[in-house]
Amino acid sequence: MSTVDDYRLPSPEQGDGTRCVHAGLPEPTPGAPFLPGPVLAAPYHLDPWQGPPAAPNGYGRPDNPTRRLLEAAVAELEGGDCRVFASGQAAITGLLLAVLRAGDTVVLPTDGYFPVRAFATDTLAGNGVRVLFAPTAGPYPAFDGVRLVLVETPANPGLDVVDLPALAERAHAAGALLAVDNTTATPLGQRPLDLGADVVVASGTKALTGHSDLLLGYIATRSPELLSTLTAWRTATGAVPGGFDAWLAHRSLATLDLRLARQTANAEALARLLVERADVSGLRWPGLPDDPSYPVAVRQLRRIPGVLSFDLGSAERVARFLDASRLVAAATSFGGLHTTADRRAQWGDDTTPGFVRLSCGVEDTADLVADVTAALDAAA
Repeated sequence: MSTVDDYRLPSPEQGDGTRCVHAGLPEPTPGAPFLPGPVLAAPYHLDPWQGPPAAPNGYGRPDNPTRRLLEAAVAELEGGDCRVFASGQAAITGLLLAVLRAGDTVVLPTDGYFPVRAFATDTLAGNGVRVLFAPTAGPYPAFDGVRLVLVETPANPGLDVVDLPALAERAHAAGALLAVDNTTATPLGQRPLDLGADVVVASGTKALTGHSDLLLGYIATRSPELLSTLTAWRTATGAVPGGFDAWLAHRSLATLDLRLARQTANAEALARLLVERADVSGLRWPGLPDDPSYPVAVRQLRRIPGVLSFDLGSAERVARFLDASRLVAAATSFGGLHTTADRRAQWGDDTTPGFVRLSCGVEDTADLVADVTAALDAAA
């Protein structure tokens, strides 16, 4: 099977835009496309004498060249070997089930992605795993006897940020693994493996691919042992993305730097608008100097995400705001080209009825600010 080393990777000294455009592409061949089209095969021709060892592809569940190209690209950006999964939830539950056994203890965030908490309570605990919860910003329990610590930073939807090098030092001192959900930040915002994490997990559905047209997840690590365990789990469970989704993701990855730059600029402009409005409370965006996460965020994040959260006081006012807006779509997920917002309580998050997560798209900043201002005025 091909590895990351088989593909032409950009130099780590190159800029983010250059790395995104060139990551995972094969060596240029006259007459060939920059990014080969998707391979959609389930079975492949086998050598009649040697069988699967004779070629890198034998069957579509473990083997797909389009998927390997995408893995090479994400691996270069995250700084570790990568395996992609059918969704972010498939990746994170795969990590938890592949690593944890009955009698193990795991620490999960109270303010992270709520389906992970539900999965831990419903499935992991039923499998004999002891589940502890802690807020992203702390305090954390003692890690003695803990097998795995999982954090999501910046947290979704509250946007708290944790000091990863300090947390990694604590976890490793107790013999625990540290896993970081890097969905909100993306590998251009932070590289957790460089900050001491053992494994990165993320949803590629969101900002990484950014076009709201596919589901994807991935895991990255520098540990050959962990990589082997996770690869075997994915092969056994079949939690793989199809060839076309992998190709779409790789195509979309090329514009990640450009998309994030506009999303961050839009988030900053909206944050400065919202912080001045008396009819908006609880604004969170780690790029604001008064945000509780700002001291850690400016030290740890290479760029602040295009996601912010705030409270409009009631579910009814959120609905009026979304009805009045021409540019902010009512939708869940985040990180796409279009600005979206949703009321998180309706999905099961432990938030107030008027709590809103808003994900900035790539619209012109002045247009977005004007639209949000008018919609808030209309919803008052």
